[in-house]
Amino acid sequence: MTIDRRLMLVHAHPDDESSGTGVTMARYAADGAQVTLLTCTLGEEGEVHVPALAQLAAGEADQLGGWRLAEWERACTALGVTDRRFLGGAGRYRDSGMMGLDSNKHPRAFWQADLEEAAQLCLEVMREVRPQVLVTYDEEGLYGHPDHIQAHRVAMRAAELAGEQGFGPQKIYWTAIPYVQLTSMIQRFAQDPGNPFDAIEKPEDFPFGRPDEEVTTRVDGAVWAGQKIDALRAYASQIPAASPFLAADAGEWIAAEYFVLVKGERGAGSGPHGWEDDLFANVR
Repeated sequence: MTIDRRLMLVHAHPDDESSGTGVTMARYAADGAQVTLLTCTLGEEGEVHVPALAQLAAGEADQLGGWRLAEWERACTALGVTDRRFLGGAGRYRDSGMMGLDSNKHPRAFWQADLEEAAQLCLEVMREVRPQVLVTYDEEGLYGHPDHIQAHRVAMRAAELAGEQGFGPQKIYWTAIPYVQLTSMIQRFAQDPGNPFDAIEKPEDFPFGRPDEEVTTRVDGAVWAGQKIDALRAYASQIPAASPFLAADAGEWIAAEYFVLVKGERGAGSGPHGWEDDLFANVR
C-alpha cells in the first residue's frame, strides 16, 4: 500500500531551509510527497552582501525582510516546494538577531514570543497538513541562534499538542552536521584562496558538529544538488556569489543532509553507523 506522504519543516529564517534541508525538500517534492515549509521570521536582521541593497539593513531603512521574502519565494520555487508559509503570517514575528544583541529585546522578536501562542499557530498548520514527518533543529538551534532555539521549542511543543489530539507526527528529526561532513568540507576548501576554515584543522573544532555515531539519517541528495545551489543563489542578499558553498563541486556539503531521529521507528540502515536513508522509513 502506498501512503500519502506529508513532510513538514519548521525553520527560523529565509535561507535556512535551503542551506540545511534543500536537497531533502527537493527530493521529496520531486517524489510526490506533500512538503510544507513553515518559516518563523522574515530575517530582518541578516547581513547584506549586495552593496546596492545596504540601506535595506535593520539599522538603515529596515526593509530587508521584504526583500528576503521575495528571495524565499524564488528559493522555494527552485526546490519545487509550493506549500510555504510564515508562522502566523509574514511579519508576525521578527528576526531576533544573534544571541546577546539588543535586537533580541525587540517587542516582535521571535525570541520574545509567547511559546504557547506561537505553538498554537504551528499547531494550526499541523492540524491542516497532518504531517507524518516533522523536521526542525535541536535544543541548541544547531549553532545557538535564538530564533533557531525558539523554532525548536515551538515545533516540539506543537508536536506534543498534536500528539495529545491524535494527529502528531510519527517521526521527528533534528538537523545535524556530522564530523564526516565537516571533514569533507575542510578538505574540499583547504586549497581555496578564500578558504573560510583555514584556522580549523579537525571537525571537533566546530562547536556545532556531531559525532558520526550520534547521527541516524543521511539523505543522499546528489540528484537534487543543482536545485539546492539554485535555491541558495536566490539569496543574493545573504550569500555572496563567490561563496565556496555555491560551488558545484562542494561535495557532501551540498549533496547530502543529515538528521537525528528523536521520535519514531528508525528504518533499515547501511554503512558503519547504520544510517537510514529515507525520512519516511517505517511510516504507516
